[in-house]
Amino acid sequence: MTLWTGLSLFAIMVTLAALPSSSVVLVVTRSATLGLMNGMATVLGIVVGDILFVILALLGMSILAQTMGIFFVVVKYVAGFYLIWVGMRLLRAKSLINLDLGQASKSTLFASFMTGFLLTIGDVKAIVFYASLFPTLVDMTTLNGWDIAGILLVTVTTVGGVKLVYAIATQQIIERLRQRRVLKGMQRVAGTLMIGAGTYLIVKT
Repeated sequence: MTLWTGLSLFAIMVTLAALPSSSVVLVVTRSATLGLMNGMATVLGIVVGDILFVILALLGMSILAQTMGIFFVVVKYVAGFYLIWVGMRLLRAKSLINLDLGQASKSTLFASFMTGFLLTIGDVKAIVFYASLFPTLVDMTTLNGWDIAGILLVTVTTVGGVKLVYAIATQQIIERLRQRRVLKGMQRVAGTLMIGAGTYLIVKT
């Protein structure tokens, strides 16, 4: 993989990672309601899910992944209903958004990680995207270990980096709004967005 190819792939994936999506909503919501550490755990789950799809696409296993359709359908519905459940909890909660950002238990961190992971692998079309993108930039017939390592590095840097920026920016906003009544409105907005993201994940084809 040439430097130009790597830069092109980087630019494409940064742009796509920055676009508003269910994963962005998830990262922002987990960061706002549970703190930066949970937002980072969510980002890690998303990155791991993307890495899985990238590896399958690079190894030419996209067809195999598509034949496992029932598995991905189940995962998609699990992730979707979980997001709706989280959104409902936010809407029905009486207390304001949790501002004790220093507290992050292992259970919530694991839940955040799994939420990000499930949301990502619930979108099986992602592997089709990767399987279509890579051949346009990389000669798949001459793909070697260094090429694969480079593509994985770009994936981690772009997807993880952009989503991490969202998580950090969310924390900064929360810090500035600390003790203000507007937090209750943000809680409602976050809950609505989570329900919308979960519904979209379930109903999209």
